[in-house]
Amino acid sequence: MTSSAAVVLDALARRGWTLGVAESLTGGSVSAALVEVPGASAVLWGGVVAYATPIKHSLLGVDAELLERHGPVHPTVALQMAEGVRRAVSIDGLAADVGISTTGIAGPDSPDGQPVGTVHVGVVTPEASRTAAFLFDGNRAQIRSATVDVVLRTLWDVLGE
Repeated sequence: MTSSAAVVLDALARRGWTLGVAESLTGGSVSAALVEVPGASAVLWGGVVAYATPIKHSLLGVDAELLERHGPVHPTVALQMAEGVRRAVSIDGLAADVGISTTGIAGPDSPDGQPVGTVHVGVVTPEASRTAAFLFDGNRAQIRSATVDVVLRTLWDVLGE
């Protein structure tokens, strides 16, 4: 994880871009992986653990109707979380350049009938936006760990490195 985080942080630093992280099922693990890297503070502005669905709306600005209609585990929710965290971690009115997000079901049960292991990742940069959907096997810890890996890999792919 640390090596992936270091590579992504380096790519962002080369562009002069800053980063905000919005996490649901990962509960801060993405941010933790990033801050393990010495010098992460040059890029990472902050993170939000929006574990409860209402926080996705109130803090990150995810559309309330979208959450009501589809629930928190949806690709558009991931995209809106990534966009919203850019503003949530703004400094002096300046939003972070890049936002990444995770939302999904780590189990052991599914509250809305979607399969355990369903994960959506969102990435928003000044040049592109993308969501990616995954279905992971494994226990709760394995699903959460795999999600940390794929959000960093998805950001790397969006950066075109």
